[in-house]
Amino acid sequence: MFEDFQFFVEVLISGLLTGILYSLVAIGFVLIYKASNVFNFAQGAMVLFAATTLVGISGFGLNIWFSALLTIPVMALLAYLVEILILRRMVNSTPISMFMATIGLSFVLLGLTQLIWGSGVHLLEFGLPSGQFIVGDVFINQFDLSVAAICAILVAGLVIFFQHTKVGLSLRAVAEDHQAAVSVGVSLSKVWVIVWFIAGIVCLVTGMVWGAKLGVQPALNLIALKALPVIVLGGLTSIPGAIVGGLIIGASEKLFEVFLGSAFGGATESWVPYVVAILFLLVKPSGLFGSTQIGRI
Repeated sequence: MFEDFQFFVEVLISGLLTGILYSLVAIGFVLIYKASNVFNFAQGAMVLFAATTLVGISGFGLNIWFSALLTIPVMALLAYLVEILILRRMVNSTPISMFMATIGLSFVLLGLTQLIWGSGVHLLEFGLPSGQFIVGDVFINQFDLSVAAICAILVAGLVIFFQHTKVGLSLRAVAEDHQAAVSVGVSLSKVWVIVWFIAGIVCLVTGMVWGAKLGVQPALNLIALKALPVIVLGGLTSIPGAIVGGLIIGASEKLFEVFLGSAFGGATESWVPYVVAILFLLVKPSGLFGSTQIGRI
């Protein structure tokens, strides 16, 4: 009986730590949507672009961390070009038009990534431990725990930035009401560049973590699909919601796969998160931390 409970705890912890990986992707969605009301379909392509650029730069014999620093201005340039070429020109467009624009951006980034750096699989190693350690009688993966610590530092940094800096306050003002923010002198163009740049940094961190776990390859683009159930649960406008949603999705898919997966033919991790998200939508469509919007017809 105790061994069964111990195994359950190990699976649960593994699922929670995997959920942190999903949360990293979801945070990028949340940041961009809060500031520009754009559901960024290109989020996965940005993760792949950042990770591949990092690997490409390090291929010139540079240290991996120095290569990461050199990738940051590349993501800043990407944010600036997105604002100049897309957001500024579509400022009064409908949400669906903006969404379609990000689909186009996704394919452009995927093509650009393969054109510059190729489409091969690249190993990425930046020093995270890969073994396990024991707490009591429970085995915990050191890599996943290290990623959880990185995510905690990243979220703490974002909270401090948004709550205690002038730029962060401007971003929050834009998130609350675009027109009111503009009326008091906030520049939407600058805010959008900053938000997309911050989202680019999140994509870089996400690409490093997922690249170290799975290798940097074109399939990395698809990890954005893992974030969709997360933002459904947590709400599309909440960073804490992205964390909580990731934990729920990670735990539920891992527990279902281990204890019930064989009854459904296995490989349930690919669809269980979406079932959980659909069931949750029936109860709370706005998500755990999302705000319910009431419109006049």
